[in-house]
Amino acid sequence: MHQSSSNNMIDISNKLDTCLNVVKKYEWLLNSYVSDFYVEDHWNKLPLSWQKHLEQLPVESLSELLQSDVDVDVDVGVQVTRRSLWPLELLALRQVLCSLDISRTPKRQLEVELPSCPLLEHRKLKHMFMKCVKPKKSHEIKRMAAICARSCQQNSIDFVVDFGAGLGHLARILGYGYGINVCCFEMQANLNQQALAIDAKLESMAAKHLDASELAKFKRSAHLTQRLSSSTKPTEFIESIREAFQLPDTDFQFGIIGLHPCGDLGATLMRMFLNCEQAKFLNFVGCCYHKMSTQESQPKMDLHGYPLSSQLRRQLQTDAHSCQLSYEAREIACHAIELYYDRLKAGQHEYLKIHSLRAAAERIIVHHFPDLRHSALRNVKHAPGMTFNDYFQKAVEGTRFAELNSTQLNSKQIETDLLHWERIVCFYTLRLMLAPHVESIILYDRAMFLLEKGCQVNIEAIFDPRISPRNHITSAVKN
Repeated sequence: MHQSSSNNMIDISNKLDTCLNVVKKYEWLLNSYVSDFYVEDHWNKLPLSWQKHLEQLPVESLSELLQSDVDVDVDVGVQVTRRSLWPLELLALRQVLCSLDISRTPKRQLEVELPSCPLLEHRKLKHMFMKCVKPKKSHEIKRMAAICARSCQQNSIDFVVDFGAGLGHLARILGYGYGINVCCFEMQANLNQQALAIDAKLESMAAKHLDASELAKFKRSAHLTQRLSSSTKPTEFIESIREAFQLPDTDFQFGIIGLHPCGDLGATLMRMFLNCEQAKFLNFVGCCYHKMSTQESQPKMDLHGYPLSSQLRRQLQTDAHSCQLSYEAREIACHAIELYYDRLKAGQHEYLKIHSLRAAAERIIVHHFPDLRHSALRNVKHAPGMTFNDYFQKAVEGTRFAELNSTQLNSKQIETDLLHWERIVCFYTLRLMLAPHVESIILYDRAMFLLEKGCQVNIEAIFDPRISPRNHITSAVKN
């Protein structure tokens, strides 16, 4: 998205138009829970040509439908046809998705373009930045910090505001590693207290290993225990920042950042960015699309998380595009596509069977407790030789379903269902194939919303999708 704003808006509008056509045609697939596979006989909802072809394929071949864009070229249709006999409609759908969906593969030159942070490699101090941080989070905060540091270099700002700062890991790299002032917004007071303690310990350690000139570059973050919501007024927000930094007035400029703001918080960040004159840039990586509010799910709310742009709202009001992204569609867009691709390609059948066991459990639950469909069960890791009874007892532990005895669980129907576990893998793969398409619609809507307000916008993948499935950053700068 590096074209002019007007060309950008036309391009996104056209893509949204086609994307909505795809969603409308395959809404039945996107809106189908895999756990209902046996209860609602999802297999027989597939076109007969799809059923016929899919049943003849080895499970490993399904990975071709989830090929990463880095593995796909313009001849993908020919390649796939030669390797597996796919229905023509499915081939055409795959081609359309490849042309419309936002790439999930980070650009190779990104590493070279980003500013480095020598302190993250310091022999004595590097562990302080990653204390109690899991590898996934480490990957995310290092990359996010570098991108935000670059934004600070390119825009004249006094500090950045980090929303949902948690224990302050991202802010710590920015403040001590890059010398950038950060104001952390975090609603949980105990996390702010822990963050301050980690900051103090890092400063104490640094005093022993760095000289005075290096220590002078340190910027300790301000930590605010405050919740940002759609009802927070920009004036209140600006005043909170002024007080946090003890500034004499509000004549300052800042950037807004957020690493995986959940649900509607992404939309709230965009609105705050647009409504604060002092905010100059925005960088955030979203997540939990299923937790966004919509007009259909919460009609009494004034502001929703989706759709945001006037363009998309107009498109959705026409008969041709009278489709919505359901909860089920937005939920599948949060799944780890690349990991499932790897498991399919490697033929990890034991892992793949877990959906079949969950769907068989749903059939039992619906039969005995028809009012308790889609109840949350425990996650169970599949082990070789695991029987349905073994799975069920672990999955329902602590729930009222645990009262069902082995006689009630043993039925010819369940045995028949489990023999067709490959069918449910096929069905889940088809839904996953559409997942990046749903995510792209949400991201295009966000881009259009910011473009409509006169911003320069860029959306790109910045994390390894196998480590961090929600890996797109939305970046905006005011003209």
